[in-house]
Amino acid sequence: MTIRTVLIGVPAMLLGWIVTLVLVALLSDAAPAYAVLFPDGAFLGALPRDVSILASSDFSVTVTSDSPGLAATLYRQGALVVLPAGLRGCLPMPRP
Repeated sequence: MTIRTVLIGVPAMLLGWIVTLVLVALLSDAAPAYAVLFPDGAFLGALPRDVSILASSDFSVTVTSDSPGLAATLYRQGALVVLPAGLRGCLPMPRP
Protein backbone atom coordinates (compact mmCIF):
# COMPACT_ATOMS: atom_id res chain seq x y z
CA MET A 1 0.00 0.00 0.00
CA THR A 2 2.79 2.46 0.84
CA ILE A 3 4.75 1.91 -2.39
CA ARG A 4 1.59 2.33 -4.45
CA THR A 5 0.79 5.58 -2.61
CA VAL A 6 4.28 6.93 -3.30
CA LEU A 7 4.17 5.88 -6.97
CA ILE A 8 0.91 7.78 -7.39
CA GLY A 9 1.60 10.67 -5.01
CA VAL A 10 5.01 11.83 -6.23
CA PRO A 11 4.05 12.20 -9.92
CA ALA A 12 0.78 13.86 -8.90
CA MET A 13 2.68 16.33 -6.71
CA LEU A 14 5.13 17.14 -9.54
CA LEU A 15 2.31 17.60 -12.03
CA GLY A 16 0.46 19.87 -9.60
CA TRP A 17 3.62 21.95 -9.08
CA ILE A 18 4.15 22.37 -12.84
CA VAL A 19 0.48 23.29 -13.39
CA THR A 20 0.76 25.88 -10.61
CA LEU A 21 3.83 27.43 -12.26
CA VAL A 22 2.12 27.48 -15.66
CA LEU A 23 -0.87 29.29 -14.11
CA VAL A 24 1.42 31.80 -12.39
CA ALA A 25 3.08 32.50 -15.74
CA LEU A 26 -0.25 33.01 -17.50
CA LEU A 27 -2.07 35.00 -14.82
CA SER A 28 0.76 37.23 -13.62
CA ASP A 29 3.44 39.38 -15.21
CA ALA A 30 5.54 39.22 -12.03
CA ALA A 31 8.31 37.08 -13.48
CA PRO A 32 11.26 38.94 -15.02
CA ALA A 33 11.83 36.08 -17.49
CA TYR A 34 10.23 32.85 -18.71
CA ALA A 35 11.67 29.40 -19.39
CA VAL A 36 10.22 27.69 -22.45
CA LEU A 37 10.64 23.92 -22.32
CA PHE A 38 11.32 21.87 -25.45
CA PRO A 39 11.33 24.69 -28.05
CA ASP A 40 11.84 23.83 -31.69
CA GLY A 41 13.67 25.82 -34.36
CA ALA A 42 10.45 27.25 -35.79
CA PHE A 43 9.50 28.61 -32.37
CA LEU A 44 12.81 30.44 -31.97
CA GLY A 45 12.50 31.93 -35.44
CA ALA A 46 8.96 33.17 -34.72
CA LEU A 47 9.77 35.11 -31.55
CA PRO A 48 8.61 38.75 -31.61
CA ARG A 49 11.29 41.42 -32.04
CA ASP A 50 10.93 42.71 -28.47
CA VAL A 51 11.75 39.30 -26.92
CA SER A 52 15.35 38.74 -25.86
CA ILE A 53 16.92 35.31 -25.39
CA LEU A 54 18.84 35.18 -22.10
CA ALA A 55 19.99 31.55 -22.17
CA SER A 56 19.41 28.41 -24.17
CA SER A 57 20.13 24.72 -23.93
CA ASP A 58 19.06 21.58 -25.76
CA PHE A 59 15.86 21.38 -23.69
CA SER A 60 14.91 24.97 -22.86
CA VAL A 61 15.29 28.62 -23.71
CA THR A 62 14.97 31.52 -21.26
CA VAL A 63 13.47 34.71 -22.66
CA THR A 64 12.48 38.13 -21.40
CA SER A 65 10.59 41.15 -22.67
CA ASP A 66 9.17 44.43 -21.41
CA SER A 67 5.83 43.70 -23.09
CA PRO A 68 2.97 42.55 -20.83
CA GLY A 69 1.46 39.09 -21.35
CA LEU A 70 4.68 37.48 -22.54
CA ALA A 71 3.66 33.96 -21.43
CA ALA A 72 0.44 34.10 -23.47
CA THR A 73 2.42 35.42 -26.45
CA LEU A 74 4.88 32.53 -26.16
CA TYR A 75 2.01 30.01 -26.12
CA ARG A 76 0.53 31.66 -29.22
CA GLN A 77 3.92 31.31 -30.93
CA GLY A 78 3.86 27.53 -30.31
CA ALA A 79 5.53 26.98 -26.93
CA LEU A 80 4.60 23.70 -25.25
CA VAL A 81 5.36 24.67 -21.62
CA VAL A 82 6.17 28.17 -20.31
CA LEU A 83 7.39 28.52 -16.71
CA PRO A 84 8.24 31.70 -14.80
CA ALA A 85 11.96 32.27 -14.21
CA GLY A 86 13.69 34.60 -11.79
CA LEU A 87 10.97 34.90 -9.16
CA ARG A 88 12.18 35.22 -5.58
CA GLY A 89 9.61 32.82 -4.14
CA CYS A 90 7.05 33.09 -1.38
CA LEU A 91 9.35 33.96 1.51
CA PRO A 92 10.86 37.43 1.87
CA MET A 93 14.57 37.50 1.08
CA PRO A 94 16.93 38.81 3.77
CA ARG A 95 18.46 42.16 3.02
CA PRO A 96 22.24 42.21 2.56
